[in-house]
This record gives sequence, structure tokens and C-alpha cells, in this order.
Amino acid sequence: MEAPNLKLKLFIDTKSNKVLFAEADKDFVDLIFYFISLPVSTVVRLLNKKSQVGCLDDLYAGIENLSDTYMQKDRNKEYLFNPKGPISCNVIPSLLSDLKSSKVYMCNCYSNSVLAYAPQLRCTNCSRDLSAEISDVVSHVVGHKSNHDDRAGKSNNDDSAGFVKSMVTYMVMDNLEVTDNSGISLLKKFNVKELNQVEERVVKFGPNEVCPLSPILL
Repeated sequence: MEAPNLKLKLFIDTKSNKVLFAEADKDFVDLIFYFISLPVSTVVRLLNKKSQVGCLDDLYAGIENLSDTYMQKDRNKEYLFNPKGPISCNVIPSLLSDLKSSKVYMCNCYSNSVLAYAPQLRCTNCSRDLSAEISDVVSHVVGHKSNHDDRAGKSNNDDSAGFVKSMVTYMVMDNLEVTDNSGISLLKKFNVKELNQVEERVVKFGPNEVCPLSPILL
């Protein structure tokens, strides 16, 4: 099962041929907010070890080249390169190709909505171990979201995952600042006097678009 595509509505000033802002829903805002929570090692890896932030790239390479002989068994390189923390079951993991390669575990006793990168972590819903390994996290995430939408009558009103509330339209600026201002107020801010000079264009945003976005966000 393929990762889902998110939709953005772009508002373009046809006179200057510039994107003024984008209209987005919960899924896209959750995605760009998610980058703030990423561990440093994941950031370096997402940027192909070209973060150019201090000595992080050299530090990462040094750990890679260091013999496993010097690493403690319970604190090996995997512990550093793939920090273990719980993640919510939504569209975010399936859009980040870097995360799809990691082993992911879930809890069998609940709704399978809690995932983690380490089996020794406990489910935040029932406190049992997250011991069931998921071989295809993309299919699991997309399938779980589809099942939830069916149960909710496709209302898409799931605020349990991600960071922001659903059923709200967010405005994303060209610097990725997220605001709750209305489209009309933003058009006034950009001194747009004639609505016919603004073109609305809906674009899809999937894994292929996330990769080029990573350096901008990070």
C-alpha cells in the first residue's frame, strides 16, 4: 500500500507569479511540526549527512566508523542512530522515507494506534510491551487511518494523533509559518486589491515532495 498524498491549496499572485500562502489541513501541519521533534541523529541522516550544523556531520561519521568493539551491548550504534521513542499512528511516518526503513513495533491488545521503534517500550494506552513487529509500517498506518475514518463516518475528526486539531483550515506561509488567519485577511496583508489576480491551485504533496522539503525545514 502506498503512502497517502496530502493536498495543499496554493494562492498565487498572478502578477508577481509568487505563492502568497497555502491552505492546509491537519495532516500537512502535523507533518511540518513533526520535524521539530526529530532527534539530532535523524536530522543528520535525513539531510544525507550534509547538515552543515557545527560538527554534527563529522560526529555522525565518526560514530559510524568506530568499531562496534568499543560500544556497550545495550548502548550500541543503533541506540544512537535510531533513537527509541513512541510515535503516533498517522500519515507522518509513511511520508518520511528515512523512517520507513526502521523496525517498528505495536501493541496487540489495543487499537494498534501506538507505534514505537523499540520493543521494550510500553503502550501508552494499556502499559503492555510494544512487542509485535510491523513489517510494512506504511500499510499499517494507511490501513489504520482508513479503518478509523470508516468508523467515524469519514468525518476525519481524529485529534488523538499528531499535534494540531482537525476540522480546522490552517494557513501556511512561504517561510512555513502556520497561522489561523483567514484567507481574506492574508490577502489584505499582501495588499491584493483584486481577487481576479489571485489563482487557486490544488497540489498533491507526497513522499517525493517531502525529501526536498527536509533541508528547508531543518
